[in-house]
Amino acid sequence: MTGERPEPGLGATFRHVLARQGVPYAIFGVGVLFVDWGTFVLLSWLGLAVPMANIAGRVVGAVLGFLLNGRYTFATAGKAMLGGRQLLRYFVTWGVLTVLSTLAVTALAREQWLWLAWLAKPVIDATLAGTAFIVSKYWIFR
Repeated sequence: MTGERPEPGLGATFRHVLARQGVPYAIFGVGVLFVDWGTFVLLSWLGLAVPMANIAGRVVGAVLGFLLNGRYTFATAGKAMLGGRQLLRYFVTWGVLTVLSTLAVTALAREQWLWLAWLAKPVIDATLAGTAFIVSKYWIFR
């Protein structure tokens, strides 16, 4: 017994990473989600087709999300992670998640249920954001 503390286990490391990266990701994500959703609602209310309005909202949100998360959430040693490799990986991930989001809100908006798509979009995109966090941490910004 030397009085030394044991090394923290995997659980402690995961909690530390979640606090250091998950919290800012969630905070930025709420802002990005609001901007994306607001753009979608405004454009679809003005008459733009639901798929195009959703893609437009996600483009606006993607730019904001890439910049915030690359500069702050996943920065290493104070260095932003905003290079070409990260951008390409982000674009691939964004494309897949945008297809899923667009299919979901378009299906809900059929039969004149645009209001349902407006209400469901934040839930759909927040659910996809969980996947996006894991992909961002382990592939995009690694």
